[in-house]
Amino acid sequence: MNKETAFKSVAAKAMSGRLETAEYRPTSRRPISDIFRRTAHGAVKFCVRCQIHPDAISYLSMVAAAAAAICFWQAGNHAWCLLAGPLFCYARLWCNMLDGMVAIASGKASWRGEILNDLPDRISDVLIFAGVAQGGLNGSASGYGAAIFAVLTAYVGMLGQAVGVQREFSGLMSKQWRMVTLHIGAWVTLGLLWWGHGDIRLGGLTVLDWTCLVVIAGCVQTMVVRLRRILRALAKRNESVG
Repeated sequence: MNKETAFKSVAAKAMSGRLETAEYRPTSRRPISDIFRRTAHGAVKFCVRCQIHPDAISYLSMVAAAAAAICFWQAGNHAWCLLAGPLFCYARLWCNMLDGMVAIASGKASWRGEILNDLPDRISDVLIFAGVAQGGLNGSASGYGAAIFAVLTAYVGMLGQAVGVQREFSGLMSKQWRMVTLHIGAWVTLGLLWWGHGDIRLGGLTVLDWTCLVVIAGCVQTMVVRLRRILRALAKRNESVG
């Protein structure tokens, strides 16, 4: 089979949507600590054995994010929601990790899966910080600002992959650290509401305002770091081609 015939064969398969998903290999994966990854080993085996599709887990991550958003939204009326909100944020992260592990273990990784892995993440970020914005424990501007910058940070990370180099996960305020920062702010606020006579303001802003500002500042740093790494990778690639 000559090159022209081989090319036509592959093109025909692509047009008919019959390219094997097993041929796909993820080009970039988010670095996850072994300790966190080990918590999902049993769940991965269960999902593969029960033929649970990784897309269903991706959708479940949005359900967890929506639950977190509702908790933060209601936190002004029910302080205990600040206890549950971060736990749902971590459930969202765990599902985000699990869907990729199940996709690889079951041989269902695909380009379509890449989209369904990333899009729920962006929706989840917006849902969670919109819930914070509407919770009444901080200004809505800081909450929505954190949502916008979270999406921008992820977008910049994907630019490297879009231009043919690496997907960037570097920087201080990647997805998991946004959730950790929000967790700290939520539980400090809860402690002040329960044991600090209800005073949640520091320097004219609430603790959750400061939390969102830290997220925004960290996102700016993360975007700068990612852009620099992408530009260096592009320059190195151009040098090797030249």
